[in-house]
Amino acid sequence: MTDEPRPTPPDQRLVAARGKARAPIAAGALMLVQGSVLLLLAGFYGYEMAVGAADSLTTAATSGALILIFGIAMLFVARGWLRGQSWPRTPTLVWNALLLPVAWSLHQSEQTLLAIGLALLSGACLVAAVAAAPAPARLPGEPEPRG
Repeated sequence: MTDEPRPTPPDQRLVAARGKARAPIAAGALMLVQGSVLLLLAGFYGYEMAVGAADSLTTAATSGALILIFGIAMLFVARGWLRGQSWPRTPTLVWNALLLPVAWSLHQSEQTLLAIGLALLSGACLVAAVAAAPAPARLPGEPEPRG
């Protein structure tokens, strides 16, 4: 036997710490919004291809497929948050950290309102993901923490 702490299993539930019980729900709801927006955007690309408004069919199909994949992925992340799982933290943090330079780029291209909305949404999601308290690792047979 070793004295090293055991890693927390990926399906470990989040602990509702004082004042932090809403953070996983908020993160899940915000990721649900992001995933839904991406699915709508993918649908828009499909519409553009259907009516022939796309300049390049290949570019529109590739962009639409990529956006669709990420939209579905965000919905899975939201589902994980809403089920109280701890694994969605890393994809949430990475995805929303990558959205901040996108918001800055939108600001530089004079799409200021869209940039502000994206920055606020990704910032709120980052705060919620950081605020969600992970469950502490427990040894087998150790009782559940009282909360």
